[in-house]
Amino acid sequence: MGKIIKGIVLTLLFLTLSASTAYLAYLHFFAPAEEDLSGEWMADLDMTDHAALAAFDWLRDIEAVPVSYEEVERRMGGLTVKVNLTLEETERSEGTFDCHILPESYEACNQAAYEAFAGVFRELLAERLHMADYSESTDEEAIEALVNETFGMSTVSYLMSCGPALLPPLEELQAEYDGGGIYAAEEDILIRRFDTGGAVHTKMEYYIRKDSDLILSAEADASDANLVLSEETDAADANLVLSEETDTADVDPALSEKADALGAGQTLSEEGGTPETGSAYPMIYRLKQPAN
Repeated sequence: MGKIIKGIVLTLLFLTLSASTAYLAYLHFFAPAEEDLSGEWMADLDMTDHAALAAFDWLRDIEAVPVSYEEVERRMGGLTVKVNLTLEETERSEGTFDCHILPESYEACNQAAYEAFAGVFRELLAERLHMADYSESTDEEAIEALVNETFGMSTVSYLMSCGPALLPPLEELQAEYDGGGIYAAEEDILIRRFDTGGAVHTKMEYYIRKDSDLILSAEADASDANLVLSEETDAADANLVLSEETDTADVDPALSEKADALGAGQTLSEEGGTPETGSAYPMIYRLKQPAN
């Protein structure tokens, strides 16, 4: 009798452990993760392509020694401006956020861009002098001295004064990224409603949280969803509603309600592509400081 009871107990214990293991495995691999996104996040906004294209176009316009875009891009690689994003969860998967470009990072990036551009410019000037049978030294120091003598300023200062704008204006980047408001995270979509200075703008972005990385992979901009201001909406609230032409069949009801609550019921692009006027994606934010 004792052996039978012992066997039953062991069987029940085994079944319990098996069920617990299966449940934990399900939670780990299949259950949707509810992430608290609270913390201070930092992303590097890549400016290399913008700066390289501006420099290349200018060199081509002044008919400098032929140089490929790839070479200019290689010399100007690694140009980034830092974007700071602070999220604070106030309710489950909802909270407040503040996002801004770091001005000191913009200035450092701008300086680095012109210094890299100056290196390319000096090399091309040296090559042109060689083609003109210039007999004196054309090393970097000699070329820099020649630029100072000719223009009364350094190569970097000359390019800053007379060359192209290598980066978008800081104000343009701030208009794109700066602002604060409320957010909601649901079904791998981060909805942020910017409500700063009386202006309201809403972004819906796909996101992935992986350890200390927050990856924003694509955006459906308000302009892509044919959003218009409701005539019945109070200007202070500036809630956005869908125009009659917008198809809402593909919008998940729960997600649509969440977007409406934030002031922007809008559809997502079926392909999840980057909008024409949107930001560069993917944006990879790294956790700089967890929430207290």
